[in-house]
Amino acid sequence: MNRGSDRNDNSGKLPVYLQIAEQLSREISAGLLAEGQRLPAERQMAKDYNVTVRTLRKSLARLTETGLLARKQGSGNYIQKNENADSIYSFFRLERPQGGGLPSANLVRVDSLKKPKGLPDFGGSSFAHRFRRQRLLDGLPVAAEEIWLDQHSAAKVNEAQVSQSLYKYYKERLDVWIVRVEDWVGLSEVPQWADGLLAIAPGIRCGFIERFGWSEENKKVEYSRTWYDADAARYVSRLK
Repeated sequence: MNRGSDRNDNSGKLPVYLQIAEQLSREISAGLLAEGQRLPAERQMAKDYNVTVRTLRKSLARLTETGLLARKQGSGNYIQKNENADSIYSFFRLERPQGGGLPSANLVRVDSLKKPKGLPDFGGSSFAHRFRRQRLLDGLPVAAEEIWLDQHSAAKVNEAQVSQSLYKYYKERLDVWIVRVEDWVGLSEVPQWADGLLAIAPGIRCGFIERFGWSEENKKVEYSRTWYDADAARYVSRLK
């Protein structure tokens, strides 16, 4: 399995079995694994992913729990579609040009500061936590992102605890559940702070995503912006 290098040793990587499950989940969503398709034998898959059979089986069990896999004793493991499957990266809409790709992240820095002028209105506090990250798919840099979480939702954040999946970190560490998002997709110039994070230099226009995130209390608590390399990734939103 491809893995990118980390800028931060405390990068909050997902356990390997979850990485495999998420990669397969995204391949199913992208249609790279078709409904009814039989997966290779477990020992062969474990070899392909360079993991033990035990780890591979944990991955398959995860997919079975989320309704994406039917395990038939004596026959094998078969793909099944489930539009309501609970995926860690279900809100991450960037994919490799051919589809799928395992997301990961390198945390650049976390700051808690007053919301600057020009930032869209969200949350009830004049302060927010700002996360800046490099995003990768299958270990290849594809995007730079800046996420703002309203400070009313979480008084403090611990950089050492931040997971590769920010929404997983919100849920498990901050008790904040992002249940709905709205995206606007367009073009914007790569910011200076993202120098070296993409193959595109600062000041050059590229793909751009603005997002608002709502909590389970139906409060707009998060705003983010993502600059992505359209040669390395595409934005995909599938309708159910």
